[in-house]
Amino acid sequence: MPFIPHTEEDIRAMLKSIGIGSIDELFGEIPPALCSNRPAQLPPALTEMEIARLLRKRAEHDGTYLNFIGAGAYEHHIPAAVWQIATRGEFYSSYTPYQAEASQGTLQLLYEYQTMMASLLALDVTNASLYDGASALAEAVLMAVRAHRTAKRVLLPRTLHPMWRKVVKAIVRNQSIELVEFGYDAQAGHVSPDALHAFNRQDVAALVVPQPNFFGVLEPVDELVDWAHCNHMLAVAAVNPTALALLKPPGEWGTRGADIAVGDGQPLGVPLANGGPYFGFMACRKALVRQMPGRVVGATRDIEGRPGYVLTLQAREQHIRRSKATSNICTNQGLIVTAATIYMALLGRDGLERVARACHANTLTLLAQLTAIEGVDRVFSAPVFHEFVLRLKTPVAPVLHALRAQGILGGLDLAQDYPDLGPSLLVCATETKSEADLEHYAENMARIVGKRFRPAPCALKPEL
Repeated sequence: MPFIPHTEEDIRAMLKSIGIGSIDELFGEIPPALCSNRPAQLPPALTEMEIARLLRKRAEHDGTYLNFIGAGAYEHHIPAAVWQIATRGEFYSSYTPYQAEASQGTLQLLYEYQTMMASLLALDVTNASLYDGASALAEAVLMAVRAHRTAKRVLLPRTLHPMWRKVVKAIVRNQSIELVEFGYDAQAGHVSPDALHAFNRQDVAALVVPQPNFFGVLEPVDELVDWAHCNHMLAVAAVNPTALALLKPPGEWGTRGADIAVGDGQPLGVPLANGGPYFGFMACRKALVRQMPGRVVGATRDIEGRPGYVLTLQAREQHIRRSKATSNICTNQGLIVTAATIYMALLGRDGLERVARACHANTLTLLAQLTAIEGVDRVFSAPVFHEFVLRLKTPVAPVLHALRAQGILGGLDLAQDYPDLGPSLLVCATETKSEADLEHYAENMARIVGKRFRPAPCALKPEL
């Protein structure tokens, strides 16, 4: 709250009206042993102007960086209108729309969001959001196991985001579900369909297929989905929504399409904001809709024939009876979804495609510039969207530290999650980067790597 207008007289009047003598009495339920009598170690009070000056100075210490980190959270341009509209009181302060007669505006917006996402993903139905992309994938795993009925094993490729894999494990580990991780083609950087032959005709509920994968590489989604269906598994897609403006949607993968699709909606008008809040999206085929957690908004007509919107296909057990609920962690992100809906409406299909094309073009330009530097090599050969992996001839951490000193966040060091790749770096370029930005990064990388990488001179053979 930026401003509290109550005077001491106002406070006394309010306390009198509720029949207590002091504000401390409002906290009487707190045991005395937990209360501290020591005075708070606070600095001297400042005026509003002095506080504003102090905060500006502290913000300046953070600096402004040229960001080339992606890895699941992406810097995109957000039109100013998006959050100007999303933070209007009608949206900003709205609550869960249980009472349809009082929530038609919110319900209509969520219905429009579902329509846009169903179109983008080419699937029959979407819900009105989940907590984030990682937990949405965990929900998809639980959903696939429920739908399969017999199997409690799910295949996760190592090309899937490592943090998402950790979240899925944390959420499903007490459900007796086995997550089986498998490797990838070391040259191409994507799952090799041949590597899946070891699971032929095994009792497995689902195969998770990322697109693009954590390395930014495009997976052979048609082959993977068809293999899953041939082996009586569900296919779960984990996708980047911006990439789908250019790539085939999951509902069209293979012969029958993916069965469930999830992802993080952060690229759709949501700022990075120190890691959140973001939102997760989920879509599925109509046959699976009763297994899908979260809220679903439907269109209907009232008794007078007027169009209206309601929450549908959701039993009260979702909220009050654990044993009957499809999920107990299906927190939605209504305000963030509001911003995403406005973002997609403003850009439209063509605008989203232009964003995706600009991301891809910048990525290819930066990849060419960086791999022209001696001591910097491309790791994977397969096509990419807006991320790629480089291998350096020198440790990555000191290089990133040196780039940061120049105001550049150069990417993500993969040493912790993929030590088998050696000194490797995941780099991202979105539409926010200009030609000058790309050149600035490449020039600094060349200078820093050039200082640290000095090829050893060839030893002269002694004359015989």
